[in-house]
Amino acid sequence: MPESVSLANTLLVAMPALDDPNFERTVTLLCQHDQEGAMGIVLNRPADFRLGELLDQLGIKGAGESLAAVPVLAGGPVQPERGFVLHDDPRPWASTLRFGDGLAVTTSRDILEAMVRGQGPVRALVALGYAGWGAGQLEQELAQNSWLTVPADHALLFATPLEQRWQAAARAVGVDMARMADYAGHA
Repeated sequence: MPESVSLANTLLVAMPALDDPNFERTVTLLCQHDQEGAMGIVLNRPADFRLGELLDQLGIKGAGESLAAVPVLAGGPVQPERGFVLHDDPRPWASTLRFGDGLAVTTSRDILEAMVRGQGPVRALVALGYAGWGAGQLEQELAQNSWLTVPADHALLFATPLEQRWQAAARAVGVDMARMADYAGHA
């Protein structure tokens, strides 16, 4: 797939007709998209616990009260035991994929340890699991009108409350999800 058609740094907004329980009413940031498939992080589905609990499980001690209370996201159904930190920090963290307009996904422990010390990214989301598509799978879903594509926006990623992200992402391109049908059609 030529670089010019990569959808990395794009939000996938689930259309109301998408009835897959893993993606119903979700907003997913595509971090990678090429001829081999796509990988993204669901941005609006909280996991069942907070960052403090995750840090305890990893043996990382010393998180302050506000950091410990941060919700962890259910980033997708693939490898739900694997952690991802989405951020816009330019520092060279280990195991980092950089994409788009200064965004990065880091999977290494060093970034979590830095966050506990107060030296991590100013803006970060922590997710467990990711969303993945095989070669051509995402393109097929797009052709079936399962997703609305929206340019990634740092304010939506890091400042919009989780429960408002689905509607806010759609509104960014002038779509009111309340007015959308819950079935897909083709002309």
